[in-house]
Amino acid sequence: MPSKPVGDRKPGRPRTPVDVKELVLRLARETGWGYSRILGELKKLGVTVSRSTVVNILKEAGLDPSPERKKGTWADFVKRHQATLWASDFAGVKSFTTSGMVDLFILFFFHLETRRVFVAGVTANPNAEWVTQQARNFTMAAAEMNLGMTRLIIDYDSKYVAGFDAVLEADGVEVKRVGPRAPNMNAHAERFVQILRRELLDYFIIMGEKHLTHLLSEFISHYHRDRPHQGIGNMLIERGTDPPAALPFPAKVERRERLGGLLKSYARAA
Repeated sequence: MPSKPVGDRKPGRPRTPVDVKELVLRLARETGWGYSRILGELKKLGVTVSRSTVVNILKEAGLDPSPERKKGTWADFVKRHQATLWASDFAGVKSFTTSGMVDLFILFFFHLETRRVFVAGVTANPNAEWVTQQARNFTMAAAEMNLGMTRLIIDYDSKYVAGFDAVLEADGVEVKRVGPRAPNMNAHAERFVQILRRELLDYFIIMGEKHLTHLLSEFISHYHRDRPHQGIGNMLIERGTDPPAALPFPAKVERRERLGGLLKSYARAA
């Protein structure tokens, strides 16, 4: 009668310990590393396994063994650089004047990490001289706000002239054009234009540059100081990051209004 294997162990390669599997999966999920980088980290930790073992563990868990061989997504790029990444766009607005209907253009810049917006200006004539000057104004404003700036996302709009790029590049900023027909690559700027139209512009008949400039000033103040933003945990841009203490009830809450009640916000009564 044939003898049983020592310890009743089944013949063949021994199973990988559960704690090793869990460690491999933890490293993969927390870092996005592939099998070769994980192998090196395991060796540093004193865990010896074969390349095929790591590959099989990752495959069984539905993870790609070699994600580093693939190009990162646009979302990955934005996430890595958002602290110093800005986006810019033009928003067009129809305006009534004494000489008829005129197209006005709003040039703005959007900081991806903080959601802060800088409106550079409003004009009916966004020529090269005007656009280049707004680039200078923007670089100074970003410095005053103490917000980093290494990259600026814009589209292929011809209003972004060579002088605009030159001003930014002189300050060490990489101007990155995206598109055409790819609005998701400048999604933050596109989203801000939607908010601007839905919450402000759709409610007014614009009567010239001064009128539009006044409306924008009130809206941006509301946007920064009174309006919570989902992208930053429903916090206010200009009120710090710590949430207020729990509101005791009964308590007085007052409504604040701008632009004749169009823009509303709420605060604790003094």
